[in-house]
Amino acid sequence: MKALYDTAESLKIALAAIKANKSRGVLTTLGIVIGIMAVVTTMTAANGLGNTFRESISALGSDVLYVSRRPWVISGNFFEFRNRKNVELKEAEKLDRYLANAVAINPTTNTNKNVKYRSSTLEAITIIGTTDKHMMVSASVPESGRFLTAFDVQFKRPVCVIGSEIKERLFEHVDPVNKRMKIGRTSYRVIGVMEKQGSAGFFGGPNFDRQIFVPITAFMKSFGGHNRDFSIAVKAPPNIALADFEYEVTGEMRKIRKLRPTEGDDFSINQMNQLVGAYNKVMGVIVIIGLVITGISLFVGGIGVMNIMFVSVTERTREIGIRKAIGARKRAILSQFLFESSAICLIGGGLGLLLAFGVAALISKFLMPASVSLPIVVVAMCVSVLTGVLSGFIPALKASKLNPIDALRYE
Repeated sequence: MKALYDTAESLKIALAAIKANKSRGVLTTLGIVIGIMAVVTTMTAANGLGNTFRESISALGSDVLYVSRRPWVISGNFFEFRNRKNVELKEAEKLDRYLANAVAINPTTNTNKNVKYRSSTLEAITIIGTTDKHMMVSASVPESGRFLTAFDVQFKRPVCVIGSEIKERLFEHVDPVNKRMKIGRTSYRVIGVMEKQGSAGFFGGPNFDRQIFVPITAFMKSFGGHNRDFSIAVKAPPNIALADFEYEVTGEMRKIRKLRPTEGDDFSINQMNQLVGAYNKVMGVIVIIGLVITGISLFVGGIGVMNIMFVSVTERTREIGIRKAIGARKRAILSQFLFESSAICLIGGGLGLLLAFGVAALISKFLMPASVSLPIVVVAMCVSVLTGVLSGFIPALKASKLNPIDALRYE
């Protein structure tokens, strides 16, 4: 009970000391404010990027393998992958025959073209030639209208399904379904609009909202199909592990390409987990760098708090002497100054947290969805208190060791 009373008394004295020196307290907390704001903003931005990235690549499907000429994440000799021969459409047709247990096999190819509706033009839009099986290998669905059908593919119909950004920037307030637009020099009728998906562009990946899907047969008719590089999406059956199914796809592709046992693969099998792994590595480095920088800011702020606490101990030497003379123990003096330094840092942490909420709101409004979560708030407050304890320990220890007689004589 006495320990609790001493703690409450020390906290009361510490808060009174802060209140008596408002200007000094405010200036002291600036470094803590900046440091905590930076910590919270870094963690919030990292979480926001992670959520946006995962939502974007979810359209790729976690149970889908992609056969392509090059790996999505290249490590090693780039020229080895550059010199590989293209994946051809006929290889997708053979793979469809050989892999009887695959849920779906969907070949795609792409090019960049300018698109036009009336007087509005968008440049370098990704045009994807695909089939009706795209809906079986992708998690994305049309927001309005419909997707391509087998009929559209078989009869090379000049129809297209556009991404949400195409709708917003090209058609603005007009409903694009059943409107005709120019893709390159060919007129296509819009039959659907895809739901908003976001972008994986920070990995050099596509902006999924800036794409247009057309039947692969119409694509080849409009833009040519010879010497094009294709990608083949293969959806794994639910009763087979993806790693086991990957071995099966690899074996069939080696047969199709007539590779000898001693020859290495001249194609790549990609999946969503590769992008997730690459993202985690890159973001891990970015977060570490950000935390190191914010750590330096907190260190500088902590040094400022320590200096102010030394000044406070010096100014209140006689007060310390009086308290010791009437029976205050070392522990009470130590806790008093530790509470004071912790309170200063906690106030700075609270202000930094408020500023971080404002920054997070701006990020969410203009860049990507981001919000300060409860764990981040808890971490920020704990860091603030820890900084206060570490910064104030040496001055508090010095105060607790003062000789009461010398302290009372101090002028």
